[in-house]
Amino acid sequence: MKVAVIGAHGKVGRLLLPILADRGEHAAGVVRREEQVPLVRSLGAEPVLLDVEHASTEEIAAALDGFDAVVWSAGAGGGAPERTYAVDRDAAIRSMDAAASAGVRRYVMVSWVGSVPEHGVPEDSSFFAYADAKLAADDHLRGTDLEWTILGPGTLTDDDPTGAITVLADDAETPEGAASQVSRADVAMVVTQVLRTPGTVGRFVRFTSGDAPILEVFAE
Repeated sequence: MKVAVIGAHGKVGRLLLPILADRGEHAAGVVRREEQVPLVRSLGAEPVLLDVEHASTEEIAAALDGFDAVVWSAGAGGGAPERTYAVDRDAAIRSMDAAASAGVRRYVMVSWVGSVPEHGVPEDSSFFAYADAKLAADDHLRGTDLEWTILGPGTLTDDDPTGAITVLADDAETPEGAASQVSRADVAMVVTQVLRTPGTVGRFVRFTSGDAPILEVFAE
């Protein structure tokens, strides 16, 4: 499988690329700065230089031509609401439309556990723009004909991987505090598994750290 990881320089992306390479996938890391290219190569992936925040749908489609799958793991990383909407909503949506245009069927979105209409984040919260932008992007993806999976990990940590998670029921309340945590390394493992798991197509998978082995939860 030829997989394009958008946001390859991010913390999840940097963990994901070597896992994909180790599994024999042809991984490409999409990054926006020239100085990020060597890191992508060192992680065993092909660098693709493209600033998705400012790239048009047509430019993103050209970069995705020939790929089998796209993983969106990019984000503005907080800060100004305007940039959060520009990256987490608008650029993400353009990447979905670009994938469809380029004939890339599989699309995995790394979202967050609370990406539901009743997320409860107040509009005066600094986190509202992110929650609102992610929900808009996720809803757009649901309306496409892509073979999509939306991943909703809880609060991300830099802990070592455990190789195990807890998948939340669709109607489960959004966990808070320590109960919501999951390591970025485990998120990267989940992404790798769902890419080749047809049963995850059309699903919003919300999860935290837990006791269920990832390899068993997402058996190919």
